Amino acid sequence: MKIVKIIALVLFLIVGTVLALASRQPDSFSYARSTTIKAHAEKIYPYLNDFKKGMEWVTYEKRDPNMKRKFSGNATGVGSIYEFDGNSDVGAGRMEIVAAVPNEKVTLKLAFVRPMEGVSTVEYTLTPSDGATKMTWAMSGKSNFIGKIFCLFINMDKMIAKDFDEGLNTLKNLAEKK
Repeated sequence: MKIVKIIALVLFLIVGTVLALASRQPDSFSYARSTTIKAHAEKIYPYLNDFKKGMEWVTYEKRDPNMKRKFSGNATGVGSIYEFDGNSDVGAGRMEIVAAVPNEKVTLKLAFVRPMEGVSTVEYTLTPSDGATKMTWAMSGKSNFIGKIFCLFINMDKMIAKDFDEGLNTLKNLAEKK
């Protein structure tokens, strides 16, 4: 009986510590990665403003060749909608282009259904830079309590940076070869 009490106390302390640490995590998150592409914004922008062209460079598209996809709304630009349902590497959700400034910026609303529910804002920004273009891929949103606990054990910045860098490199190769 004494062993059961000790195990219960240890579990209580572990759970309490995790909950206390999670409560101290930030209420929001923001991740961003950039690269310089030796091409003008006019060559890059179509890959950002069209979900079907986005499939050519966005990292997550490669993770599940059997992913279910549905396109609706406008073909490109504001009002364009992309729904996806993939394996555990991709998850399921919906993206919608909510703002677009030609050759400068595209803003998406990303709503995940799984692996965790959550809504984020994704921004693709193009900035002229000495005959080239600086492309920034950013994602931000609110952190719910489950997300805060998750971030105690997984370095999301490192995980997302790897995915963003891979996608940006693919986009760079596409835009520079044409």
